[in-house]
Amino acid sequence: MRPLRGCRGVVVGTVTLCLAAGWALQTPGGVSLVVPQPNINATVAQNILLSVEYSCRGAATVEWKHVSSWGTTTKIVEWKSGHYINISTGYKDRVTTFDNGSIQLLNVGVRDAGYYFITVTEEYGTDAYGTILVNIHEVIYEDLHFVAVLFAFLAAVSAVLSCLMWLCNKSLHRFQKRRRHKLTASAAEEIELETIEC
Repeated sequence: MRPLRGCRGVVVGTVTLCLAAGWALQTPGGVSLVVPQPNINATVAQNILLSVEYSCRGAATVEWKHVSSWGTTTKIVEWKSGHYINISTGYKDRVTTFDNGSIQLLNVGVRDAGYYFITVTEEYGTDAYGTILVNIHEVIYEDLHFVAVLFAFLAAVSAVLSCLMWLCNKSLHRFQKRRRHKLTASAAEEIELETIEC
C-alpha cells in the first residue's frame, strides 16, 4: 500500500507539473487594445489625435491604415517599439507616433476623412484590432468668405452697369436735345424764307 501512495503522489505531482508547463507554453496573456474615442469630428487644418492604448507582455508591432471615403486603403505607419518606425511617404511630415500606439495627424484636410484601422501584433503571434471613424468638415467662415467676395463682385458689376446706363441715358438726352434744337432752327429758317418770299 505504501508504494501505491508514493506512486499516487508521483502521478499527482507529474500532472501538476504538466499543467504548469502547458500553462507556461501558452501565449502569455495575448494583447489587449482599447479605443476610447471611436468617432472623431474635426475641421480642416486641425491636428487630431487618434488615441488608443494597448498592453501585452512581449514586444508588439503597431500598424495604422487609412481607408478613405472612396475606398482606397493607404498604409500610414508601422513600428515596433524600440526597434523601427516606417512612415509612408505621404505622411512623412504629418504624423507623430506614441508609445501607447496612438498617432497624431497634423494639418488634416477633407482627404483625411474616413476609417483608421490599427493592428497590434504581439511577438507571440496574437493580434488586436481597432477602428476610428474620422469626419473632417470644412471651416464655415471660408464658405462665408466666398459668399462675401461673390456678393462684392456682383455689387461692383451692377454699379458699373448702372453707371453705363446712366451715361447712355444722358448721352441720349443730349443727342435728342441737339436734334430738337436743329429741327427748331431749320423750321425757323424755313419760316423766315417763306416770309421773305411773300
